[in-house]
Amino acid sequence: MERKRKAIGWSFLLAASLMIFVFSFYPMIAALITSFKTGSSANMKWADPWNYNYLRMFKDRMFMTSLKNTFFYLIIQVPIMLILAILLAQLLNNPHLKFRGLFRTCIFLPCAIALVSYALIFRSLFATSGLINSILMKLHLISENINWLGKTGTARGVIIFALIWRWTGYNMVFYLAGLQNLDYSVYEAAKIDGANGWNTFWHITVPQLRPVIIMTFIMSINGTLQLYDESVNLTNGGPAGTTMTMSHYIYNSSFGTGVANFGYASAMSFLVFILVAVLAIINLKVGDTRD
Repeated sequence: MERKRKAIGWSFLLAASLMIFVFSFYPMIAALITSFKTGSSANMKWADPWNYNYLRMFKDRMFMTSLKNTFFYLIIQVPIMLILAILLAQLLNNPHLKFRGLFRTCIFLPCAIALVSYALIFRSLFATSGLINSILMKLHLISENINWLGKTGTARGVIIFALIWRWTGYNMVFYLAGLQNLDYSVYEAAKIDGANGWNTFWHITVPQLRPVIIMTFIMSINGTLQLYDESVNLTNGGPAGTTMTMSHYIYNSSFGTGVANFGYASAMSFLVFILVAVLAIINLKVGDTRD
């Protein structure tokens, strides 16, 4: 009977395991092998030396620019977004707040909008003759229209603002779920001991939410390192590639420039994979408070 049960269990797992291997692990292995090849898609050969594509990355000025851009978005956007998310979750977890369900829905709704749609909306809002410039002109805050997406600094700022607007509500939901599972007897004890709101939040809420914070941090890092839609649809990597992300450049190397350089694109993809893995491990080690 025990053998029969195990056989039935493995038969249920077999189909899912095969699909995971075919659609996840096999492409990863194939991409790793491809990263050691050069040439167009129809005429690929082994690179000489074998690590040619990996060495090429660090000599490629556009790739290094895309790497710097991606980390710039990561360093600025992720902390702001997660701090806003946890503060909003704390505020909207108050049982005495009226219309909190409505507020939660409104803040969460942006992440339900399609990536391409919201990027195009922001592109329209921040166009030279768009709504943002019109409002600023009417308020007499500017004397002439600003080319938001035509200058490196403002274009990066628009991308960061768009990312914060879209993903803050998504992370807020995780923090809300974590807050609703906390033991409120601890808060009552802190109140009796005379702890104020800030001390309660910093010394009780944040430590208890540490696993959720680590999870959202890893997810946000993973998502930002693979940032693509905003770079393509908001600025198309411009001006002069100064807002292009690594995923955008990988796509251009594979399909966007007319030359299917799959070997080089695969090597860059594996660098992204290594960066995600290393940063995730660092976050787990930093957040692990076990002795």
